[in-house]
Parts: sequence; C-alpha cells; structure tokens
Amino acid sequence: MRKDYTKSGFLSFAITIWALICAVVVGFFPNFSWLTLTAILIPILASIMFSSYYNKTGLTLCRFLVGALFVFSSFTKGVDPLGTKYKMLDYFIAYNIEWLNSLALVLAITLIMAEFIVGICLMLNLLPRLATLGASLLMLFFTVSTYFDAVYNLVPDCGCFGTAIKMSNWQTFFKNLIIIAVLIPLIRNNKSLINKHVTTLGQTLFAIIFVGLFVGFEVYNVRHLPIVDFMDWKVGRDMKPAEDSEQADVYLTFKNIETGKTEEFLSPNYPWNDSVWMSQWEFVSQRQEGGTQSLGFSILNEDGDDYTYILFETEKLFVFVAPYLNELTEEDFAECQRIYDMANEHGYNYLWITSVNPEYVYELQDQYYMFDEVYFGDELELKSMVRSNPGLILMDNGVIIDKWSKIDFPKEGELIRN
Repeated sequence: MRKDYTKSGFLSFAITIWALICAVVVGFFPNFSWLTLTAILIPILASIMFSSYYNKTGLTLCRFLVGALFVFSSFTKGVDPLGTKYKMLDYFIAYNIEWLNSLALVLAITLIMAEFIVGICLMLNLLPRLATLGASLLMLFFTVSTYFDAVYNLVPDCGCFGTAIKMSNWQTFFKNLIIIAVLIPLIRNNKSLINKHVTTLGQTLFAIIFVGLFVGFEVYNVRHLPIVDFMDWKVGRDMKPAEDSEQADVYLTFKNIETGKTEEFLSPNYPWNDSVWMSQWEFVSQRQEGGTQSLGFSILNEDGDDYTYILFETEKLFVFVAPYLNELTEEDFAECQRIYDMANEHGYNYLWITSVNPEYVYELQDQYYMFDEVYFGDELELKSMVRSNPGLILMDNGVIIDKWSKIDFPKEGELIRN
C-alpha cells in the first residue's frame, strides 16, 4: 500500500516542495554554506532514487517549474541582450578567449533564445523529450561555469537574470543545483514525456514560430531600448542622493594585456586620461564598498575634478552618453548635432559623458562645436545608464524624464512636448 501511495504523487510532490524551500533559503545566504549544500543535496539524491515513482502529475509539475524558470530567466535577459553581451565580454576576458568578442552579441541573442525555447516548450509540452535534452545541456553548461565563478570569482555576477535580480556566485551555483533536482525526474522518465494531442510536425511548427517571435523581440530591444528597464537609470527615477547619503568607494580592476597582471584602483584614482596606459590595460570588473548614493560613479572633467552635481542641479538637461565615442559614425554625429542644435533653440542644457581618453575628445572639438562640454565616467556605469552608443537622457534636476536610443532620438515636436 505504501508503494501505491508514493506512486500517487505524494513523494514526488514532497521532493519538489523541499527543492522550492531550498530555493527560498538560498536567497538569504549569499556565501558558501555546508548546511545549504547539504539541504540541496537531499532533493537531488531523492529525485535520483525515486524517479520511478513520479507519475504524470509529478512530471507535469517538474516540467512546468523548470520551464517557467527558463522562460523568466530568458525574458529578463531578452529585454536587454546588450547587457548579456557585456557580461559575455567579461567572461571572455576571464577565460582569455577575447577572440570571440566580435561574436558576443550574436552569441548572447542565440543563448537567450535557446533558453527561452527550451522553457516555453517544457511549459506547453511541445517536443518535451527534445526540450528536456536541451534543458539538461544548458544546465550542465550553466552549472559548470557558475561553479568556477563561485570558487575563483572570475566574474562577480553571472547575469543569469539580467539586471532584474542580483545574486552572488554561490547563490547562482546553488540555484542551478536546485533546478537540476527538479530536472532529474524529467531526464530519468524521458521516454514517458509525450504530447498525444499535437503531432510532432505541429509541435515543431509552434516551436519555430516561438523562435521567430522571441528573436524579433530581442532584436527590437537591441535596436531600441529595453521595453522593461531593470536598471537604476529608469525613466521617472530621481537620481539625486539623499541628504544623509554617503559616498561609495568604487574599485576598478584592470588587466595588463601583455602580462595578464591585474591591479585594482580606487576610482577615479587610476590613469584614465593616459592614452598610452589605457591602450596597455583593459577593464575587468568593478566592486563597490559602502555608501548609500544612487549613483555608483562620478563624472569628471579632463583634470579629474568631480562635476556629478550638474546632473542633479540642472533643469532641462540633455545628457549624451557615449562610452565608446570613438565608434560613432558620421550618421551618429549628424543626429547628435541635430539634437544639440534643437536643444539650444529651445533653451535646453546639454553635456556629454564618455569613457574615451581626453585626447580623442580634443580632436572632435576641432571638428564639431557640440563637444564644448564633455565629462568622463566609468565605462561600465555609462553602459548601464542607457543601452545605446550614443544614447540620450533628458533630466530635470536629477529626475530622468525620458531616454532614447540613437535610432529613436526625438524630433522637434517630441522635444517641445517633453
């Protein structure tokens, strides 16, 4: 009788609930813990030992949970593929495979799409056996990479949920183990995962349609701005620090391109305006200690003086953000010049923020009169302000009124309306 009772789904339900409890617990422990690891190993071992007891209801629950997590994870990254691209560049540096840099965006879009299609197929029971295989391969890749992240701290944040949810490397690794605990019954019972209501051809067509729609969704978010902004610099937010806020210490790590040696600097106390030094060292990561300010960086003039207050104390301020100012095309410069002229005509203030060396800015000032007020900031933070190079932000006394990608710069009617 007991075996029949477990077959009815009780045991599979209990194992799944225990795994979900572990997921909640992991959220409170960012560092490694033997107790946490032991708690997670229990559902993993139980799912291996009792996979044969999972009935259709138990497998459906596992399929839906794994699929829903994959869909959520892919959505948080799919709204911001450039963020995943930047994270991939960090991994390429960490693993010394920078030769893949030119493929970072394509790989980001492909990986996110693969995660989404596996998730949606599991949730909707489309090609479930193939989807389970895909989920298994993805989890093998994610688990191995996050293990090395956790042990060696190669990349501070894997970006598994984009910028929507921040997790430590150990939390991310433990989270992957929990997913594996729920995925194992699907792997062990793979032959019983069959959709009898839709033909294989029909399931394949549905999957192809979902691939096309999601890739289109990703491309839209690359060309324009994320339709859901999970970053700090979102429209409507007041970026002014509170009166009792404290300045945070931001530490930047750079690696020597030739020797591989790394050095950490307290920002902005590093040779950011030395073009020779910048050509020999590349940015690796940053970390922040203390502080309660909304901003994690400062904007400086060419002499290193802090002018961040301008962002908080200026009305009707257009902020041109171009971390890679040297990559702008003639069309980009023409569009920026149009906004510059329009801003002057309607009484708007403006400034540029970039991370290139000042010497390049001096060259541009000889060609374009719109570069009369340029400041310098950390490359990583500039990329988080607006996902476009160049991008445009309209601020009013520290409040973000609107943001635009370079292909959506406002026309005159839109400017007057704002």
